[in-house]
Amino acid sequence: MTTEQNEEKVLQIAARERGPGPGRYGLPSMLGHQQHDCRRVRKPAYSFGHRLENSMFRKDCSPGPGYKVDPRITRDGVDGTPSYSILGRQKDAMSFKTPAPGSYSPEKVHPQGERYAPAWSCGSRTRYRKRDSTPSPNSYSLPTQLGSKIPNKFSSASYSMTGRAKAGGFAEDLAKTPGPGNYRTVDPIIYKKRDPAYSMNARSYMPGDSTQKPGPGAHSPEKVYMNKPAAPKFSLGIRHSEFITPLIIDVTD
Repeated sequence: MTTEQNEEKVLQIAARERGPGPGRYGLPSMLGHQQHDCRRVRKPAYSFGHRLENSMFRKDCSPGPGYKVDPRITRDGVDGTPSYSILGRQKDAMSFKTPAPGSYSPEKVHPQGERYAPAWSCGSRTRYRKRDSTPSPNSYSLPTQLGSKIPNKFSSASYSMTGRAKAGGFAEDLAKTPGPGNYRTVDPIIYKKRDPAYSMNARSYMPGDSTQKPGPGAHSPEKVYMNKPAAPKFSLGIRHSEFITPLIIDVTD
């Protein structure tokens, strides 16, 4: 099935079509210069010029008014007035500082011609080799001395516990007698007298109308009065369609 078959067709009311509106006619325009109505007088039309693009200004190589001219340059040349500038203060040259008498320590100098006393110094820690071929004590995997696992070593007697044997053991059931729980007994209430048993049913409701009834407070008797004169009241009817055919009766020939 196509989509056109699935769409619901809406019937248009024939009386609604009262003719085309003003916008349905394709008359030529009377405004402007192009496609003007040839049957009418056309007034002169003027147009505004378009804005020049930036590319036209870029083609002009003349500089703008923003010249960076040195103020010392005149029409006769550079101004010859001497000009001075303030420079930073120069650092004084570092002169050689002669040490004072207290700066010397002649007592630390060993007397010439005398022997030196023996002096020892602490050397640095001996560095180990990066690759030492000697294994450490925990690198050896010696066999254990517990149990009878070493054939060339003396060991004490060792005993082991075996598992429980199914046949020949003290717990072996030779008669294969079933236990009390293997029997399927019958409930005594089947073959003996029993007391009466009662059960409680759910609450039963009386048959009737289950709809909600208005209470005394839901009524407004003060709004109703029949013993007093009242002004006429009118209601709004429904909106009738303008395309309904009027009912014509009693037609005379």
